[in-house]
Amino acid sequence: MKILVVDDAYFVRMKLKGVLSLLDVEVIEAENGEQAVQMFKEDNPDIIFMDVVMPIKDGITALKEIRNINKEVKVVMLTSEGDQSTLHVALEQGANHYIIKPFDDDKILELIHSLLK
Repeated sequence: MKILVVDDAYFVRMKLKGVLSLLDVEVIEAENGEQAVQMFKEDNPDIIFMDVVMPIKDGITALKEIRNINKEVKVVMLTSEGDQSTLHVALEQGANHYIIKPFDDDKILELIHSLLK
């Protein structure tokens, strides 16, 4: 299984990679939505964890583009904002779930298991 982690914050990507290292998965990463769309096309990950607010291309725009390519990939949006309207838009655009940062490691692992059912 391959998981794409997309966040402009290096420490968030490293924290998620640390959690995901507990699983038997390949982790690839991107710093912004533009890279995420390109990596999605090239690497076809099974799950994407993507920040909402990023430079160059935000997570909602990248989500729309990815959904135009593949409706089945599991996408989890990450946000430090408590902005329910942004999260609502993400869910309307096809996100499977969202996580508020800072996140709990066990919640990430639980979420992956539920997405794979």
